[in-house]
Amino acid sequence: MKPRVLVLRAPGINRDNDAAFACELAGARVDLVHVNRVAAGDVRLANYAMLVVPGGFSYGDHLGAGRLLAVDLIHRLGEPLRAFVADARPVIGICNGFQVLVKAGVLPGWQDGAARPAVTLTDNHSGRFECRWVQLQADASSPCIFTRTISQPIEVPVAHGEGRIAVSDDAALARLRSAGLIALRYHSPAGSAAYPANPNGSVDAIAGLTNPAGNVLGLMPHPENAILPHQHPRWTREAPRQEGDGMAIFRNAVQYAASL
Repeated sequence: MKPRVLVLRAPGINRDNDAAFACELAGARVDLVHVNRVAAGDVRLANYAMLVVPGGFSYGDHLGAGRLLAVDLIHRLGEPLRAFVADARPVIGICNGFQVLVKAGVLPGWQDGAARPAVTLTDNHSGRFECRWVQLQADASSPCIFTRTISQPIEVPVAHGEGRIAVSDDAALARLRSAGLIALRYHSPAGSAAYPANPNGSVDAIAGLTNPAGNVLGLMPHPENAILPHQHPRWTREAPRQEGDGMAIFRNAVQYAASL
């Protein structure tokens, strides 16, 4: 049977249909559900095998990008969400959804009782909205189930103004590295991923984080907008592609969800 995927909706989210389409192409059965219906108990998170928090500008990004939807997750969906993650079901937050997961404390998601590193997402170093295609490299040491088949750099678009990952100190970054929680980095064929290859100036060129169990992924780039060959800006000038590079992330997650 196709695993059921819940794509969470809220005011201002605008990539929900894109994310749903990607999950369907990967073999899932998808429901787009407003956060209020889940909070009211009309729809139970426990009935799904995977959760997607898509991109956009949830609640208009008032009080900070992703902050108000993060409050929803903490205070209205806290227990169901904690149980969902603890049950090893896959969760992905994309762009604004990544901001939500970080600000809700779902990522980086320490579970060993140690002090959590201060990780946040803040304004791009460039001081402007960055919208273009970038390359990503998966970290082979990461436990992330979403990136487990990705060995070569992939190309996907970014579109954000507050995507820079910042940490409190060098010790926090060292712990992210040692625990394998850096799932994806911005990549440059020339070597060091400085701007513009790193579009926001994130420390260590971090593009995506996972939790210790590897079943939660948050990333700023948009794999849901890189699933069809003709979405790539050079699709008429390069060798034909079977699919967009972003499909690997959704296929890995849906196959994992189906195995639970």
